[in-house]
Amino acid sequence: MAQPAKGPAHAEGPCSTPPDTTPPDTTPPDTTPPVHPVDEKLPASRLVPAALQHIAAMYAGVVTPPLIIGQAIGLDAAGMTRLIAASLLIAGCATILQTLGIRRFAGNRLPFVNAASSAGIAPMLAIAETSAPGHQLPAIYGAVMVAGVFCLAVGPFFGRLLRFFPPLVTGVVITLIGVTLMPVPVGWAQGGDRTAADFGAMKYLALAGFTLVVILLFQRFGKGFVKQIALLLGLFIGTLAAIPFGMADFTALREAPVAALPAPFAFGAPQFQPAAILSLCIVMLVLMTESSAGMLALGEICERRSDGRTITRGLRTDGIATLLGPVFGGFPTSAFAQNVGVVSLTRVRSRYVVAVAGGALLVLGAFPVLGAVVSTVPMPVLGGAGIVLFGSIAVSGIRTLSEAGLDDSSNIILVAVALGAGIIPLAAPTFYAEFPAWAQTVLGSGISAGALVAVLLNLFFHHLGTRSRHTAPALKSS
Repeated sequence: MAQPAKGPAHAEGPCSTPPDTTPPDTTPPDTTPPVHPVDEKLPASRLVPAALQHIAAMYAGVVTPPLIIGQAIGLDAAGMTRLIAASLLIAGCATILQTLGIRRFAGNRLPFVNAASSAGIAPMLAIAETSAPGHQLPAIYGAVMVAGVFCLAVGPFFGRLLRFFPPLVTGVVITLIGVTLMPVPVGWAQGGDRTAADFGAMKYLALAGFTLVVILLFQRFGKGFVKQIALLLGLFIGTLAAIPFGMADFTALREAPVAALPAPFAFGAPQFQPAAILSLCIVMLVLMTESSAGMLALGEICERRSDGRTITRGLRTDGIATLLGPVFGGFPTSAFAQNVGVVSLTRVRSRYVVAVAGGALLVLGAFPVLGAVVSTVPMPVLGGAGIVLFGSIAVSGIRTLSEAGLDDSSNIILVAVALGAGIIPLAAPTFYAEFPAWAQTVLGSGISAGALVAVLLNLFFHHLGTRSRHTAPALKSS
């Protein structure tokens, strides 16, 4: 019996599958590389809140140097407003330059915030104390400008110098920044004016204590963004509480111009004093170390490691901002570690978020009436918040020292002597009274003295004649 002929493989039957008549996909595969989170341009709904968090984290730190320096040299309300506006303007320009960059010349192109650093406050106060009235700011600005040139010159080679600034040295310096600045908020808490008859009155101390309690409550019970801006909320509520008692002065706010750019050399032409220059160049080395550590840490957080060229471009931005800042009234510029913490906490790694935050600071600096808002905050309120601000700086230094291998007796001695040298000007302000003027400027600042001693002792214990020994821990990236 003849067998039926076999049909094609796709012949239809009761259980057969119909042939696939779909035309082949001729669309070329998408070869566009994915956008790195650092280069991601977020929608406004995500970008603006993230930028506000950065502004909240940094604002108090940006206005602290002009507030302290201005108070120390006796600037009036208008001068304080100009100084604060200049600090905001320079911070905005430096942050935009850092995040967006200029080709391969400047800018690390990371979500990196640059602004006036608190590390330079104590040396600048020492310069002001040894300068004649009316010459304090010109002497400070001359030293700052030379420190900017120094940063530009040393920046390309700074990677080779990092081994001289291990956590032992940077930890000592950061701790001393917080400790030596603590008398400032304490004086603010007592009223700010040491010549006033009611300096230290209970009403001032009560207002400072109230502000501190408000900040602690927000920090304890707040969540998310509210917790992030606890310091600003404390300043705001403390100022409101001061109004019924006549302890808030809004004169500066009423008299400040709505919009105005800082005039070049509004506080006088820079003056160049060798001792002041040496002091701030030492501080600049510390600031460069902080910036390098911040770039290394941010590179790890953003999964875009910072190489030597990235650090060089970043330090070049610090140098440019430090050199040009004094033209308009700015101070030494460096990284803001608290904003590195914001990136780590929120995991929003887009550099454009920080660029927008820099643009907002630029606007605040161009509208002095907005910067004058800070001048209306009563001194006791600033004192309560300042205890938190400067205390947290000291804690950051202690945390850095915890990574420095303090189980080694040599390291313990190094830290002990360096901290002691840094605390001498605080414990005995007249200790160096018989020294030459240049030595008083350098050693009279606890930060400069402590940094100098720490660097020298680190060389003595870990570099000179110790080729076979294990050197001090290198600068860490976290």
